[in-house]
Amino acid sequence: MIVAVTGPTGDIGRALLRRLDADPAVDQVLGMARRPFDPSSMGLKKTEYRQGDVLDREGVRTFAAEADVLVHLAFIILGGREETRSVNLEGSRNVFEAAAERSVDRLVYTSSVAAYGFHADNPLPLTEDVPTRGTDAHYYSAQKAELEDTLRDALDGSDVPAYVFRPCIVAGGDALALVEAFPKLLRKSPLPLARPILPDPGTPFQLVHTEDVASALAAAVRGDGPPGVYNLAGDGTITAADLAKAFGWLSVPMPKVGVDIAAETIGRLPLAQASWINAMRVPVVMDITRARDELGWEPVFDTRATLEDTVAEARERGLL
Repeated sequence: MIVAVTGPTGDIGRALLRRLDADPAVDQVLGMARRPFDPSSMGLKKTEYRQGDVLDREGVRTFAAEADVLVHLAFIILGGREETRSVNLEGSRNVFEAAAERSVDRLVYTSSVAAYGFHADNPLPLTEDVPTRGTDAHYYSAQKAELEDTLRDALDGSDVPAYVFRPCIVAGGDALALVEAFPKLLRKSPLPLARPILPDPGTPFQLVHTEDVASALAAAVRGDGPPGVYNLAGDGTITAADLAKAFGWLSVPMPKVGVDIAAETIGRLPLAQASWINAMRVPVVMDITRARDELGWEPVFDTRATLEDTVAEARERGLL
């Protein structure tokens, strides 16, 4: 089996490459990225670098032609609305259409819980049957919802089965965006703070470890379960107060309206810095029964263990 991966150097990509490298069902992994990377420096024996850009339609078609299974992870989360829209929507469409044209055995795509949108009338817990409406004011969410429609349109009429994953906030020792975002947010505060303070409306949210996301993707690569949409999250939930305690910071109870105002104030920040607060505005807790029952997936890390691993590595790197 030859597996082609776009976005192999991101948090999820690195974890997936390690997983595929150890999988006896996988013979070769091709990783396409704009910037060179050295698979051997990561301890990988099966992975080969392919220079490429998902905006290069012909390059993507050539890349897909080498693969039995195509995994699409490439996605820009830093930048403005128009910049990210070009890469995320046009680039992803190129990947999806290449998968259909080349008739790969399977297409594996990582969407997000944000595709559901942050809507107060969404049922809880969220199952995969809940419509993906996105949230227009939060363009990461809007783009993730639109991309799932794009995927369906691109594969319409083809025989290519698609596995679509909707992970919650991804964290862990190899994924520190959750921690790295906060210094930028705190610089937006009008008050100098000796000790950071997080507003806590008491809204529950979930975390999922990069290694658990990678294990789900690897199962899809092998075709272990039926194609379809799968929610991914660690068991249990936490609140902003739990986050603050783990970081060694303070938290203060805040009515939801206060969080709404704060979210609007920082909503113009790049996606990775603003996305956390949207999860605090409206509960987006997901049900992961389908992944367990149909894919045979079981998260090793629950939400609290994922937070602990994230914080331990962040402290080791001097980020906290």
